[in-house]
Amino acid sequence: MADAKPSSGKAKGDFAITESEGAEFIAFALEDAADAKRMRTAMVMAFILHVILFWIPFGFLKAEFAAAEPKKQKVYIVQQVRFKPPPPKQQQELPKPKTKKVPIPDPTPDEPEPIRLEEEIEQDIDLPDTDIIFDIPDGPPPIEPEGPIRVGGDVTRPVKISGPNPQYTEIARKARIQGVVIVEAIIGKDGSVRNVRILKPLPMGLDQAAVDAVSKWKFKPATLNGKPVDVYYNLTVNFRLQ
Repeated sequence: MADAKPSSGKAKGDFAITESEGAEFIAFALEDAADAKRMRTAMVMAFILHVILFWIPFGFLKAEFAAAEPKKQKVYIVQQVRFKPPPPKQQQELPKPKTKKVPIPDPTPDEPEPIRLEEEIEQDIDLPDTDIIFDIPDGPPPIEPEGPIRVGGDVTRPVKISGPNPQYTEIARKARIQGVVIVEAIIGKDGSVRNVRILKPLPMGLDQAAVDAVSKWKFKPATLNGKPVDVYYNLTVNFRLQ
């Protein structure tokens, strides 16, 4: 039998790595580790950069907010200082100089002193014999007015005694005119009516009919202090259809 020599070839199913492939694998592993290290470094740098970029604007905003906040103004309270007035000075009374009475010596001690007599002088005064009467004199008599006066105060009103009613004119009756006529007249001391003047007229002859009727009226005259007087007096004449 021939001896079997070990075969240098690869058996079927075995995994063999050559030296070149191992070197390539090691280089790949080292490169992968270096890439991972660089990645971690980059991530750390990126994190630090983001923190810095976030902090810088936040710091500026914080400074702006701090500047925008209104500062509280200090309030100073000023208290009024009240001084007490000085006490009133008491006026010192100046001492009055003491005076001594020095007797004057009598130049003539041997001669007696003159005696002074006080004389009372009586004098009779003749007064006229007059009786003094204290009394309030009567006032002057009341002055009667010369012309007609207005009613009021002490002047009483005149009172109608008699007189005809005013008559409707035919034209006013047909037109059915109604209303009042106001006239002013002088009521004399004897109660008669004169100087009738129309103040508020009515058409179609009614105002003249009122004047004609009033002129025939009689009155109890007005009085002043109990005496009859002439007065101005307003009269109202009413026209109504039945």
